[in-house]
Amino acid sequence: MRYAFMRAHQAECRVTAMCRALKVSRSGFYGWCSRQPSPRALANAHLLRCIRQIDLASRHTYGAVKTWQALRAAGESCGRHRVARLRQCHGIEANRMRRFRSRYAAANSEPPAPNLLNRDFQASHPDRVWVGDVTFIPTREGVLYLAVLLDLHSRCVVGWAMSQKINQPLVTDALRMAIEHRQPESGLIHHTDQGVIYASRAYRSILQMHGMIPSMSRKGDCYDNAVAESFFGNLKNELTWHRTFRTRDQARSAIFDYIEVFYNRQRLHQTLNYVSPMRYEIQHATVS
Repeated sequence: MRYAFMRAHQAECRVTAMCRALKVSRSGFYGWCSRQPSPRALANAHLLRCIRQIDLASRHTYGAVKTWQALRAAGESCGRHRVARLRQCHGIEANRMRRFRSRYAAANSEPPAPNLLNRDFQASHPDRVWVGDVTFIPTREGVLYLAVLLDLHSRCVVGWAMSQKINQPLVTDALRMAIEHRQPESGLIHHTDQGVIYASRAYRSILQMHGMIPSMSRKGDCYDNAVAESFFGNLKNELTWHRTFRTRDQARSAIFDYIEVFYNRQRLHQTLNYVSPMRYEIQHATVS
């Protein structure tokens, strides 16, 4: 580090004076300047280039572990701690907002529909359990609401819709999209919170028409719908919190790209052993 400092300030200070102040020899400094990079340094430089490429391809959303998994998938031989050290030394960080926790007690009232999941967020096959929720994205033009449905087997977003109002058509459009694309068999469990838009007669009639079984979280308990909450957390961490959307249309375009291009098809998912949701479904179909 001292030799690197000296070379960086060689035009400003005499080498002899810097050697005296830093207690190093002139011959050592000039030898360091003419020395060829070691095999380890060359390997680190190559690995750093690969890390930067993965960071760019992941839209600056991967931490050290996912970067390491992506490197291994690409055929690079390296250790997880080495990847973490190179990322830290060169200031490569994932986009993350500051975390905070807020805790509140759930009400003791009975839910409109029974909680069939009971926080068991595993499904052995696709289209056995869907989980849904609604969030909002701020823009300078106003709020944009996003409704999603995720397949609990692969964490794939199977249905989504956006609107400037949180209303019945918002969640109904997301449900109809999921039904059209997936054509689920009768008996699918449809799990959401107790929002009135999910408990409405019109929404329940669509579920009944397609043989779906409604399930709902306990009132005020976000942990009962943790998978949907986690997806929204990832979306906001990786897409929205660090940027400002001028219009709702700009936000719509960015969210569409995040869901359909990146999240479903490219983003490595820790729960899925570091493959994307669609890749996981393909692997499961091949094994089955």
